[in-house]
Amino acid sequence: MDSLETWFSTAQQCLFEAAVQPALFALGLGNLLEDGYAATAWFLVGLIQIVILLVVVGPLQRWRPVEPLTDRATIRTDILYTLIHRLGLFRIALFFTLEPLFDDLFGMARTAGFGTLHLDQFWPGVSDQPLVSLLIYLVVFDFVAYWTHRGQHQLEWWWRLHSLHHAQRQMTMWSDNRNHLLDDVLVDVIVVLVAQLIGVAPGQFIAIVALTQLSESFQHANLRLWFGRVGERLWVSPRFHRLHHSIGIGHETAGKGTLGGYNFGVLLPWWDVLFGTANFEQRYDPTGIRDQVEQSRDYGRGFWSQQWLGLKRLFGKA
Repeated sequence: MDSLETWFSTAQQCLFEAAVQPALFALGLGNLLEDGYAATAWFLVGLIQIVILLVVVGPLQRWRPVEPLTDRATIRTDILYTLIHRLGLFRIALFFTLEPLFDDLFGMARTAGFGTLHLDQFWPGVSDQPLVSLLIYLVVFDFVAYWTHRGQHQLEWWWRLHSLHHAQRQMTMWSDNRNHLLDDVLVDVIVVLVAQLIGVAPGQFIAIVALTQLSESFQHANLRLWFGRVGERLWVSPRFHRLHHSIGIGHETAGKGTLGGYNFGVLLPWWDVLFGTANFEQRYDPTGIRDQVEQSRDYGRGFWSQQWLGLKRLFGKA
């Protein structure tokens, strides 16, 4: 672990000094050097993720695909979403729009006497064990992610945005970031608020986000794979998550056609088991949304059309 941290820090420092720092000075943004250094870490993490997808997950998809890929155009759009999110473009946009607001709000909260909990300090000695501390925060964030995901499916207005993610009929390792940007903003706001509340360290936060994103990309892969009777209950597999995307199953209440669904867990299936939303059937159904098939509803093919139609759905115009 120490060797990995040393390697990452060295790579981050080299990239920052070679490219990011000169660019900030050239643009007259020298006051953002500290933020630029943090952004370099996010960019490097995203780059590592993309390399892993290409080198590891891509060959797995070709080895045991669930279905042949016939609509390459939609997959290229998903790749664009992945690059926007994993290489930091979306995060940069949030930095210049929402982060100043968050800084003001958190500053006001601290002035009023509301601090962070520092969750790992509730148990003596845990804060001195980085791996144990990381696992505690990982479980907490995943619990929040489960309920956030259920909200995306069970609140009608939120589903109108989130349905874009489920409208992909050719699901691949690139499909995780196929979301309406407003949907992503809402999720990020929740994550930032929780991170501030429980006091997760910046390095641990980056590690949790990176692990979560990489696992989610793997879950969306066009891959016929499950983790066995025991493993399926320990970590979300491609089979478990594909059922969540299945037409008429993953986001509907059985037999009623209303919002609901199964398998909302992001990393850990434990929450689905605990709250009665788990489905462990061994099946690989077609993905998409019922009204795409039965009513030919249009969710858009390109990036901009998908974003525009998402806004129209939100306001009941599409």
